[in-house]
Amino acid sequence: MSLRFRLIYLIAIVLAANLALEAAIVSFHASRSVRTEMNSALQVGRQFVESALTDLPNSKDRRGDIETLVAAFKGNRHLRVSQSGGAAFVAPSLEGSHFGLVPRWFVRLLGITPLTARVPITIAGQNDGSILIETDPNNEILEVWNDLGDGFVVLALFFGLNILLIYVYIGRALRPLDRLAGALQQIGQGDYKLRIGGHTVPELSRLQWSFNRMATELAELDGEKHRLNEQLLTLQEEDRREIARDLHDEISPFLFAVNAGLTSISRLVHQGRSAEIAGEIQSTSEAVSHIQRQIRTMLSRLRPGVLADFGLAAAITSTVDFWRRRLPETRFTMSLPPEELSFGALHDTTIYRIIQESLSNAVRHGDPKEISVSVTLAPAESPQQNRITIEVANDGHGMDEKASFGFGLTGMRERIHGLGGSLVLFSEPGRGLLVTAILPVPATSNTGCNQLHALSFAGEV
Repeated sequence: MSLRFRLIYLIAIVLAANLALEAAIVSFHASRSVRTEMNSALQVGRQFVESALTDLPNSKDRRGDIETLVAAFKGNRHLRVSQSGGAAFVAPSLEGSHFGLVPRWFVRLLGITPLTARVPITIAGQNDGSILIETDPNNEILEVWNDLGDGFVVLALFFGLNILLIYVYIGRALRPLDRLAGALQQIGQGDYKLRIGGHTVPELSRLQWSFNRMATELAELDGEKHRLNEQLLTLQEEDRREIARDLHDEISPFLFAVNAGLTSISRLVHQGRSAEIAGEIQSTSEAVSHIQRQIRTMLSRLRPGVLADFGLAAAITSTVDFWRRRLPETRFTMSLPPEELSFGALHDTTIYRIIQESLSNAVRHGDPKEISVSVTLAPAESPQQNRITIEVANDGHGMDEKASFGFGLTGMRERIHGLGGSLVLFSEPGRGLLVTAILPVPATSNTGCNQLHALSFAGEV
């Protein structure tokens, strides 16, 4: 059932409850009112008859005067008057009703019973019959029935107009939801350019504003996704070209040398020149060793061997030692997790690449005298996650405010965002650069425990 018809259904229930309550209240008050009216009519009629009978002893035509007295009640709405013996009788006529006859159940609901009063006719001490006065509540009940019907009609018209207004207004007010449903369908199909406009109620206006903001952000994310896909394809193509160049320039010549050496050895064996075979074997072995070194170098670019073999802490230490040997005048400080601690292959690789890129940028562009590397683990706000904080700080030249992200920083940022983390660069010209990356990691991962474990090392050469 739609919202519009749910509201109408609820209003119909309220209407029925109001009608039932009004019927009960009207019936209660009407019953008392009719009884009071009948009692009053009976008393007035009795007093009128008694007053008229006091003049009968002086009357010359008593019978005619009694009939005239009874006839005087003609047109009375509430009383039925008759003379004993049936000589004279007057009854009220039943009035008309625009709602038809009063149903029996309503008469029983009111519970009005007729009242009677008998006034004796006494002349000169002799009883000359009596006049019977009876109440007839039919006209009064009919009047109550008409009033109740009028009230029901007014209430029905009132609620009918309300239902009509609600049907029309709710339909117009909810019309933007139809547009929103269509817009969401287009968003689901990848069309992020659609925006919803027009004036509407405040509640739907906020929804409309939120949808437009969501569509804008999705459009920006879609554009960023396409840009990243292009960049990824570019980087992949560069990696392929670099690998192909290494294979062509480094591997291929030495494979040719190995093949040539093996051919030469075979020829020397057939010619019986065994003294020269040792030299050819040595040359071939050197070519094979060179090929092995080049392959290890290529594999280390794809996946750091020390990271896979010895763990995160050892890989970071190896990278720092690499730069320490080349920059003996620079002081390096490290604060790392225990060597056995791992955050998972993807997180470990990301942490290693962040530190590797940050160190490379610091050395190439900052001319620092001191570099510090820190990796810490602490509980996050969510009980299901921990937070890894990676910081690489140097006291070099800092970063120019107008400088743009190169491939290295861009790749670092996308690695971090891909894991749901954040990257912050804080720099003051001439006072160094602080690279801070925060990565969420599930609390159930192989982190040993949820508390911070750190292994500190400080060295200066």
